[in-house]
Amino acid sequence: LGAGGKMGPSLCKLARRAADEAGGPKRVLAVSRFSDAGLRRSLDEAGVDTVACDLLDEAALDRLPDAENILYLVGMKFGAAAREAETWAVNAWLPARVAQRFRDSRLVIFSSGNVYPLVPVASGGCKETDPPGPVGEYAQSVLARERLVTYFSQKHKTPVAILRLNYANDLRYGVLLDIAQKVYRGEPIDLRMGYVNVVWQGDANAVALRAFVLAASPPCVLNLTGPETVAVRELAETFGEHFGKPPVFDGVEADTALLSNAEPCWRQFGPPTVSLQQMIAWMAHWVEIGGPTLGKPTRYEVRDGRF
Repeated sequence: LGAGGKMGPSLCKLARRAADEAGGPKRVLAVSRFSDAGLRRSLDEAGVDTVACDLLDEAALDRLPDAENILYLVGMKFGAAAREAETWAVNAWLPARVAQRFRDSRLVIFSSGNVYPLVPVASGGCKETDPPGPVGEYAQSVLARERLVTYFSQKHKTPVAILRLNYANDLRYGVLLDIAQKVYRGEPIDLRMGYVNVVWQGDANAVALRAFVLAASPPCVLNLTGPETVAVRELAETFGEHFGKPPVFDGVEADTALLSNAEPCWRQFGPPTVSLQQMIAWMAHWVEIGGPTLGKPTRYEVRDGRF
């Protein structure tokens, strides 16, 4: 569900390849509004069954076929500060409806590291057992998603895994792209959110598919991000070395940042297959050759929760 977003298409294709290698008659269904006909065609050609659906249409949601395993990727972040009611409908009410509609399935629900407060950089990031402290209505609505899904998981004994993701990276989008582009263009880099976590999208997708084994009632909650706390300044300087262009900085690093500790994730599934150094090298090359991007900045530098 939500197969037309940044992660959905590659996750659907990964699921299709995994099912083919495993053998047996498994279907992979991709549900989205599919306003991009080319995207829908590429999924169909990959052997993924596409279903056009506005998930906010209750009747359309109820008509969706049953499925043993449900991946929920729907979310609204950018523009949330100006469309608060829609943000809460998409991020809280809709996942609650999905948890009711698919009460007999196993669910893997994407959440966000934004449910955590800003924490001291030296802390190593928030753990799953730390109390949430969402900043701003987007983050609050995502925490509401978790709470409502947990309620229906307990009510119906639905096995659920909740993945608190922050900053998956593809060549077409992500924190690394945001920083690399600014260095390449000579644009100032805001240092106030001076530290981040990043993970390769392929590794995040692989965890999402394997997380079904962790689904439980009440839900299993797992942070999903890279293992390192990464300094924005060091990333920019590394890209500057690749491009032969010194980065331009604005402001100074705060003592706190939005950080998650994903040690339980990588202890469960093994370390990421793509290292930070590899991601940086790929991204530098991509920017230099003018590779296509999604044109969707992450706005990782936001500290007041207004997206």
